[in-house]
Amino acid sequence: MSAALLGCYDSFKKEALKENAVIPVLFLNTLFSSLIFLPFILLSYYTHVLDGSDFLVASGGWEVHRFILLKSLIVLSSWLLGYFGMKHLPLTIVGPINATRPVMVLIGALLFFGERLNLWQWVGVTLAIISFFMLSRSSKKEGIDFKRDQWIWMIVGAAVTGAISGLYDKYLMAPVGEGGVGLDRMMVQSWYNIYQCFMMGAMLLLLWWPTHKKTTPYHWKWSILGVSIFLSTADFLYFYSLSLPDAMISIVSMIRRGSVIVSFLFGASLFHEKNLKAKAFDLVLVLLGMIFLYIGSN
Repeated sequence: MSAALLGCYDSFKKEALKENAVIPVLFLNTLFSSLIFLPFILLSYYTHVLDGSDFLVASGGWEVHRFILLKSLIVLSSWLLGYFGMKHLPLTIVGPINATRPVMVLIGALLFFGERLNLWQWVGVTLAIISFFMLSRSSKKEGIDFKRDQWIWMIVGAAVTGAISGLYDKYLMAPVGEGGVGLDRMMVQSWYNIYQCFMMGAMLLLLWWPTHKKTTPYHWKWSILGVSIFLSTADFLYFYSLSLPDAMISIVSMIRRGSVIVSFLFGASLFHEKNLKAKAFDLVLVLLGMIFLYIGSN
């Protein structure tokens, strides 16, 4: 469910950014996401209405919030790179690049959590790498050079920081006895959105507003609200699954990247993007890689 909603989020994001200024769109996304979770924070703190429910937000001091603040910085870095890259690239290219995140997460788990790759997983990693290089070749038909295109590097940077965020999520959710922090998932999701909103508000006032008349103009689109709704719901389900006992970030991340199927269909049907046959073959390789990762992880 999280993967399907994340695919809708990517598609709405592409529409919201079309001929629109990036920073105010991202600020509004963080603002609306914060407004979605603010009632849960207030109800949890001042009443007992949410006691025992999945929407209860735990409370904590600086010793907890410092971890969430770092989470906000990592995610916002990924979003800034991803938003600028997606604005200038076809969705059918962005999706498959983002779909390589499970490979990065698996490599991170290998390096930081002491996991080891088996044969199935090595095949999955290899297929994902091959698909990435094939995607770079097929993209040249649209005048996009993977080595020299700054927007491609931004999407790659967004994928890398997104993978770091996924590994950090596992660290935040894992119990203290297993080497994690053991944070409440609703607390993490609620407060990291609020911290991001303040950060983006500062960027809006200090970086965008002084030069907004000379750059791409901003105009309101209802798809901006859709971005926040789809992302908040997708992340709620993601954090819920990650908080379950014995949840493996490698499998959760892999399934979540299945969102590329939804975003690819949107790119083909609504945005009428080009060179779909070659990109579809690249996408199939990515999905095969994810299947091998899943088999190996089991």
